[in-house]
Amino acid sequence: MMKFEQVVQKNVNAITWTSAALIVIGFLGETMGLQLVYTVAFVLASIIAATPIIIRAVEALKVRVIGIELLVSIAVVGAFVIQEFNESAIVTFLFLFGSFLEAKTLAKTRESIKTLTEMAPTTAEVVQADGSIEETDVDDVDEGDIVLVKTGGQVPIDGDIVEGSGYLNEASVTGESKLVSKQESDSVYSGTILDNGTLKVKATKVGDDTTFAKIVELVEDAQDTKSHAEKFIDQFAKYYTPAVLILALLVGFISRDFRLAITVLVLGCPGALVIGAPVSNVAGIGNGAKNGVLIKGGEVVDTFAKIDTLVFDKTGTLTKGHTEVSDMKSYTPEQSQALAYAAKLESQSDHPLGKAITTYAQKNQIAFQDLQVTENNTIKGQGIEAQIAGHQILVGNQKLLTSQQLELSAQEVSDLQALQATGSSTVIVAVDHQVQLIIGVSDVIRDNVKENLAALKQLGIKKLVMLTGDNEITAKHVATQLGIDEVHANLLPENKVTFVKQLKDAGHKVAFVGDGINDSPSIATADIGIAMGGGTDVAIETSDIVLMQSSFQELVHAYGLAKKTVANTRQNITIAIGTVIFLLIGLIFGYIYMASGMFVHEASILVVIFNAMRLIRYRALTEK
Repeated sequence: MMKFEQVVQKNVNAITWTSAALIVIGFLGETMGLQLVYTVAFVLASIIAATPIIIRAVEALKVRVIGIELLVSIAVVGAFVIQEFNESAIVTFLFLFGSFLEAKTLAKTRESIKTLTEMAPTTAEVVQADGSIEETDVDDVDEGDIVLVKTGGQVPIDGDIVEGSGYLNEASVTGESKLVSKQESDSVYSGTILDNGTLKVKATKVGDDTTFAKIVELVEDAQDTKSHAEKFIDQFAKYYTPAVLILALLVGFISRDFRLAITVLVLGCPGALVIGAPVSNVAGIGNGAKNGVLIKGGEVVDTFAKIDTLVFDKTGTLTKGHTEVSDMKSYTPEQSQALAYAAKLESQSDHPLGKAITTYAQKNQIAFQDLQVTENNTIKGQGIEAQIAGHQILVGNQKLLTSQQLELSAQEVSDLQALQATGSSTVIVAVDHQVQLIIGVSDVIRDNVKENLAALKQLGIKKLVMLTGDNEITAKHVATQLGIDEVHANLLPENKVTFVKQLKDAGHKVAFVGDGINDSPSIATADIGIAMGGGTDVAIETSDIVLMQSSFQELVHAYGLAKKTVANTRQNITIAIGTVIFLLIGLIFGYIYMASGMFVHEASILVVIFNAMRLIRYRALTEK
């Protein structure tokens, strides 16, 4: 018996098309006046198509579930009793055909998972101790192994580049197709593709621990996690289906019209209602995965759509998390030369300010590497005094200038104070006792943050709050630039949690956006925790949503997508309920019958699926 059931379920599509062919033969027989052909064709079509439906109904009953299949099965048996074979044949065919189309369209919404899974690397070229290369199954690569990646190849593990350079396509991880330049010591991710170059990568994470593997796992789990709407509909369907059975019995008993009772069973199938919410969530979460946004389940989508207050950490979230030259005041026509002197001296230091100046000079193609330093004196707490090409160079703070009896002019003092008012650290460069540059160094704001925060407010966010451990001057300067509504500075991680709790107690729906270990308590406390993908594993694990590219455009996309998904779910529920009402009214007024009712029922299922599929193409307003 078990083998028979397996054969039937395996060949459902063939059964569907066979029943369709028999229905066509039956109608041809009727047209030609061949009553026997008509009857036999419709009886066979009914039996063949009803078999997989009845099997599913029985299997569901074994686990105490009264499903749509049971309603259709009873309706088919009833149609046989009243010898309406054409009705039973058409009803069963439409049900199977609807299931076929439903499976096809649902598969379309799950393409993000299929695409991700197919992109997973399967082999790795591991460098052996003697320098030879051995192709290995990716599951057999260990942490610490050196892996060779050639042009066009996939990176099979997470790791750090120990040799080589090139451009990587990181779309599978970040959702961004723009090529990213990678050099020695840079990190790379499993599943990304080397567009050109050759790399040797030391594995830091392998197998299921890689970023790519976690993305696939998160999206798979998310699409199986139900939203509030789905949970409600599951409970509703549990009672609704038996209620339809009872209603059909009452209609049959009161009206003494068996055909009418059977028709009630067919029209009462809640297919569109059951499928409407899950298909919206699957499509929405799939869209997010394709665009670098990992949303951990339908319930997260529901909650995020209701968020009215966004709370941000500053360093590494609103800002890039590393110091850069943010401004420079020049008092000489030889600006490039003065910058070259400063970069040369700072290149010999590990201080973050020095690194920022050196990096800035390199980006602006300032040649400083070949300069010869003949004397070099580092003065603790002040800066550096040196001789380069016969010139005395001072690079440091105001104390260094004072020790050299060098005073700033009124303009220079004004510029210095203006830079410090923004929270920037300042470096003064003097050449032969003449101040030539004042350089401002700060943790710069991420690109396009202001525009994206404005877009979030347009979408429905009421309040933007910044919580930071940084000083108040820097915090207020960043908040003013970005249009943040409320800012609190000099906070410890536990203070941030307290503020998040206060906002929730005041009736706000709060999402916290952060990237570091210190943000994890706040991420966990908020109604929705959002982690920057470039942040720590702890923050990512604790969060409900991960922005893989760590961009605010992804945040706008995620919030807009959540709102669209919830709206789409409501639309689907409305369509489903509207269909049931339409069918019941049609039954009362006599313009809907069993076969036509089943047609409308199956059509409504496809309508809600196609409506949900619109989410696959969703893009936020800020995305072009």
